[in-house]
This record gives sequence, structure tokens and C-alpha cells, in this order.
Amino acid sequence: MTNVYSFDGLIIFALLIICTCAYMRRVPRLKKWFLSEKKGFLGIFYKASIIGTRLHFAVAITCTFMAVYVLLLK
Repeated sequence: MTNVYSFDGLIIFALLIICTCAYMRRVPRLKKWFLSEKKGFLGIFYKASIIGTRLHFAVAITCTFMAVYVLLLK
């Protein structure tokens, strides 16, 4: 069981936010509705979508590493 308050849970939570926002950036209706704010609290989701699209290779490797860690090592 992984919770958000541990370090590995925080990394998994951040990766899920980044991957979800990057996916939502590809869908035009969701992008217009959800990722329109670039500042403030909702700006976090916009910035996560930018990270997910620009660093997609690094995010994919990190997701794979965390999956192996959670499934096999933990």
C-alpha cells in the first residue's frame, strides 16, 4: 500500500498528475476547459501538461521504473 505522505507515494502521485494532464492536453475539449488557466492553483495542471509533453521520454522511463519498484521491489 502506497500513500501520498511517503516519498515514493509522492513521486507516483506527481507522475499520475503529469501523465493525466499530458493526456488531457491532447483532447481539444478538455484542453480548452481544464488547461486554460496558466497562473494560480489551476496553473499547476497547465505546467504539468507542459512537462508531460516536452519530457515525455523521461516521464515514460520514470513511470516504468516506478512500476517495477512498486510491483517487484516493494
